[in-house]
Amino acid sequence: MARRSVFTILVVAVLSLMVLSGLVLAVIMAVGDGKSLRLGDRIAIIPIEGVIGDDREVLEAIRAFRDDASVKGFVVAINSPGGEVGPSQSIYREIKRLRDADNRPVIAAINGVGASGGYYIALGADSIFANPGAITGSIGVIMEIPNVDGLMQKVGVRMQTVKSAEHKDIASPFKEMTPSDRAVLGAMVQDVYAQFVEVVAKERKQTSAQLGPNIDGRVLSGRQAQQAGLVDRLGNFNDAVAAAGRMAGLGDEPKLLYPAEDEVTLMDAILGRAEASIASRLSRPMEQVSTPRIKFVIP
Repeated sequence: MARRSVFTILVVAVLSLMVLSGLVLAVIMAVGDGKSLRLGDRIAIIPIEGVIGDDREVLEAIRAFRDDASVKGFVVAINSPGGEVGPSQSIYREIKRLRDADNRPVIAAINGVGASGGYYIALGADSIFANPGAITGSIGVIMEIPNVDGLMQKVGVRMQTVKSAEHKDIASPFKEMTPSDRAVLGAMVQDVYAQFVEVVAKERKQTSAQLGPNIDGRVLSGRQAQQAGLVDRLGNFNDAVAAAGRMAGLGDEPKLLYPAEDEVTLMDAILGRAEASIASRLSRPMEQVSTPRIKFVIP
């Protein structure tokens, strides 16, 4: 009899715990991913890592941080040699919106590399920190188009093309670039380069003449960039966090908030979502090789 009573008590306790856990989960979901349950104000970290090829994850993180009342400032942690022009411009635009939207500080921190498109993104912040030996600058545009025509001839394969107009196959890897093709692409590259220089001049409050040779595509150390007026302070990630914390009134060691990472759940595995996601990520580099891209990047 006593054993049965103990068993009954244990069952009731387990069921009660399950019900309580369900209620807590329901409350968290009801308030929107638990944002209103977070304790204490904090500085949000926006990582920019590796070659820039897609802006979706960064934009989603910025949107979530913007709507979070506990976030009192932002640090854009950059370790990137740059990447595609469109995504670099898109992220810069969103960082600038954060800076201009309210009084929350936005600090960029260039760690090892923050060059070309990585530097472009940093320009959206209130202030740019860089390690003295970090690689930055590389203000320029590059477009690389592979040419496999010679190889195709060696293996006896010829590509036949039917096109609607002269320049429809302008970036084809299966033909030599004509002077006319080069003129068209050169004009586009120069236009995008002019856009880059305009943003640098505007955000750093310098004229093109003042920027001088620093906008010819050369890379600079963090210290050289500071001397040229392209970087505000020399310092590491912790220095940038401390500056953002002080500006937000949170002190030198504020609590930090990082973007939520996507996790592969059991249901994802069962439905095959994990494999699809992995295959998609593996295919992106091949797409970038096979499709001509115009880039803010260190070659």
